[in-house]
Amino acid sequence: MQQVADYIVDRLRQWGVHRVYGYPGDGINGLLGAFDRADGDPQFVQTRHEEMAAFMACGHAKFTGEVGCCVATSGPGAVHLLNGLYDAKLDHQPVVAVVGQQKRISQGAHYQQEIHLENLFSDVSEFLQTCMHPGQVRHVVDRAFKTALTTRGVATIIVPVDLQEEQAQDAPPKTHGAVYSSVGWSRPRVLPNPQELEKAADVLNEGEKVAILIGQGAAHAEPEVIEAAELLGAGVAKALLGREVLDDNLPFVTGPIGLLGSQPSDDMVMNCDTLFMIGTSFPYAEWLPDEGTARGVEIDIDGSMIGIRYPMDAHVVGDAKESLKQLIPMLRRKEDRGWRERIEKNVRTWNRTLEDRAGQHFEGKLNPQAVAQQLSPLLPDNAILTADSGSATNWWARHLKLRNGMRASLSGTLATMGPGTPYAIAAKFDYPDHPVIAFVGDGAFQMNGMNEMITVKRYADQLGGSPPLIFCVFNNEDLNQVTWEQRAMGGDPKFMGSQYIPDVRFSEYAEWLGLRGIYCERAEDVERAWRDALASDRPVVLEFKVDQEIPPLPPHIKMEQGKKSAKAIVSDPEKVGVAARGFRQELVEFFEKLPGRDRG
Repeated sequence: MQQVADYIVDRLRQWGVHRVYGYPGDGINGLLGAFDRADGDPQFVQTRHEEMAAFMACGHAKFTGEVGCCVATSGPGAVHLLNGLYDAKLDHQPVVAVVGQQKRISQGAHYQQEIHLENLFSDVSEFLQTCMHPGQVRHVVDRAFKTALTTRGVATIIVPVDLQEEQAQDAPPKTHGAVYSSVGWSRPRVLPNPQELEKAADVLNEGEKVAILIGQGAAHAEPEVIEAAELLGAGVAKALLGREVLDDNLPFVTGPIGLLGSQPSDDMVMNCDTLFMIGTSFPYAEWLPDEGTARGVEIDIDGSMIGIRYPMDAHVVGDAKESLKQLIPMLRRKEDRGWRERIEKNVRTWNRTLEDRAGQHFEGKLNPQAVAQQLSPLLPDNAILTADSGSATNWWARHLKLRNGMRASLSGTLATMGPGTPYAIAAKFDYPDHPVIAFVGDGAFQMNGMNEMITVKRYADQLGGSPPLIFCVFNNEDLNQVTWEQRAMGGDPKFMGSQYIPDVRFSEYAEWLGLRGIYCERAEDVERAWRDALASDRPVVLEFKVDQEIPPLPPHIKMEQGKKSAKAIVSDPEKVGVAARGFRQELVEFFEKLPGRDRG
């Protein structure tokens, strides 16, 4: 007899799910038995925590374009999923969560682990349904996948534990109210309105200083973005979720934008007369032109998000690639290339600034910028890169130059701590022949990353070998990004009670688990440490003991932030080191801009 749980697991397989991330509990006992009987297809991957299971499902969706799937028990297990599911929701990734619930007969009795799951998951889910009858399961699973794919969001299926063990019905009874559904979905072509395209072309053709900003929505439109930039004489800045869209070595690619951004991106966007946004919902108004100083054109597949970041003159609702293919024949090549030359000169200057900043080491301490700077030229062509949230994200965004064929992602919109490690694990499961490298701060690694090294140990036969899975941990004994935010945004000195974190030798912990541990604290050893890690035949925890006082300087310091930082530093426990390092880092950029420094 096939149970409902077996039917669900088989239906997941029919939808192309071959790996489900989760953690066991008695609220999903029936499903656990079904996974066992499935003989590894789909494989149940036991994480250390349900939150990490949801992050891995999101990471799978980001790196494969497929639906990620996670499973959790009722009550507390379900609660634990939420942060990872919100990460998927806010970054528009298709994820299906299958969650257990107490027996139907006990619901409403204030029973053990009984919580109102429909309320709990209502905000995070585009589709949410509790299964109450065996004949209902088929269309609930099918609609969950169709909705997740269509809305690029989260769908949640709740299955009471007693229903999991009932006899399955391959087809519902042929009666009034029964629904018959099928496995299958296809991606639509979302074509733009021709009149709006003409309006967009007019705005772009009239502009003399065009700045392009792309996000993950431009992921499949690389040739078209390049052609449009060439015609318009524009540079291209990239939101962090759009990092992998264009090769960073293209001379007109200005890199990241915003607080973690680059100087050439900032100069281009703040001085443009036309802003062209493609597939991005970059939200920070302070890093976009002042209203009225630039005209705007936007392409976005989601009409509800068009024109809500900057006032636009043309609102092109459509797929980025399809829209650009129709727009490009309407664009006129700009003969005056002065704007483009300015952008490319700024990019060259900025690259030298980054190199010089990374080369500054104070009091024998390792500059964290050097960790990313020296990895960049060593990156294999097919590398997959993930980042956690923290000060290390600055160096990941600015100093690593992605080339064609590389993949990269992080928690873009939620910007939560914790996903760098599980994203990397999911990527390695999906692409065992690719090197996978995670940039993680010691705060995030202590929060939940260390536990997932046990997951890596358990699945070493799938995650080990060459090329390696590398967890690059920045050990600075500080929740560093928040420390700098306290100074710049709050005007407060570093509060040791909240910001200090214990010094843990992560590399030794890795060795204890049977993984490879590498420790580096000297500038002259950074390149060798990276080469050793990249040559490893087993997963690596690569620990860099880095200087916590290197400031993650924004492209320009706003007056209010400058005043607050100055006020905070007066009574800061690290005021001497912070002031010296900040001054020296800014001085590098000043000298790079002196006449005659542009070496082509």
